[in-house]
Amino acid sequence: MPSIRRVAINTGGGDAPGLNAVIRAVAISAHNRGWECYGIRDGFNGIFFPERYSDGGLMRLTRERVSGIAHLGGTILGTTNKGNPLHFPLHMPDGSVKEVDRSDEILEFFAKRELDALVTVGGDGSLTIAHALSQKGLRVVGVPKTIDNDLDKTVTTFGFDTAVAFATECLDRLHSTAQSHQRVMVIEVMGRYAGWIALNSGIAGGVHAILIPEIPYDLEKVAARIRARDQDGRLDSLVVVAEGASPKHGHRAVAKAADTGLAERLGGIGEQVTAELQEITGKDCRLVVLGHLLRGGSPTSFDRLTALRFGAAAIRALEEGQSGIMVALAFPNVDYVPLEQVAGRMKSVPLNSDTLLTGRDLGICFGD
Repeated sequence: MPSIRRVAINTGGGDAPGLNAVIRAVAISAHNRGWECYGIRDGFNGIFFPERYSDGGLMRLTRERVSGIAHLGGTILGTTNKGNPLHFPLHMPDGSVKEVDRSDEILEFFAKRELDALVTVGGDGSLTIAHALSQKGLRVVGVPKTIDNDLDKTVTTFGFDTAVAFATECLDRLHSTAQSHQRVMVIEVMGRYAGWIALNSGIAGGVHAILIPEIPYDLEKVAARIRARDQDGRLDSLVVVAEGASPKHGHRAVAKAADTGLAERLGGIGEQVTAELQEITGKDCRLVVLGHLLRGGSPTSFDRLTALRFGAAAIRALEEGQSGIMVALAFPNVDYVPLEQVAGRMKSVPLNSDTLLTGRDLGICFGD
């Protein structure tokens, strides 16, 4: 492949602790090879709407600009989970909305700005876009990012450890207030259609029931666990609910249905479970929704290091002539995986996973 002189990086989808560490690693690793590095604003919006930005939608990532950002949450480039360039929503004069493919505009932008490659950081949606751009001839390396840990072909994604650590800290605090008032505390956590955050934080936090999307639940089973604790004189219980969990004979709770260019927004399962448990058990049940608190704040040392390793590995991959791949954590090293093996695939919690089996051995109820 032709030699590289200028690379770009963008961050898409939901934010996650560690994004700035990736940006720093990509920029510094590029500079150390004599390459220029640029950041595209707000996913691909910097390309589609350059007039919105004082820098034309493309931020020059100098050493000074990325100095001291690795420990910061969020992303200095901004991000969005709207406006997929493969299915971009256009509002028509008659008020209707239709989807168009604007990916060719991205290739034209790279050619016009003489950008030789793209490092795209994101979850399943962003990596699916990256795969399509790669098939059109753009040099692309993907970096997996999601607090949900639901991307295939990587042991973990950065942001996940931070989310689990914060959720566990919250559970530690809720134990004491639940014990003081002899209450049932229901804690709703993020995770979309995978139960990794709920499972890991719930077991680490010593809860008594965990409801995840992979196991449709029966609240009578959870109520039985709560009653058994009451009979033993342990009058408090903690129940962790993943936002995508659903009852055996029902549907997941959706706060907003999918629309053109937008995925459905989950929400409300915690409120539903709290109300039903209170009715079934007769106990005082309270709800805590951690929500976007799991996305914010500084990354843990593990997530920070993982993000730095991913960013540096992405630049090494480009230097080696790689394209159409995702960097992935395969302990103890970082590996390269073809994007075609990642795009459109989700990693759910295996029902025979050691972590889930550990929860069962500890007596945690999964509603089944």
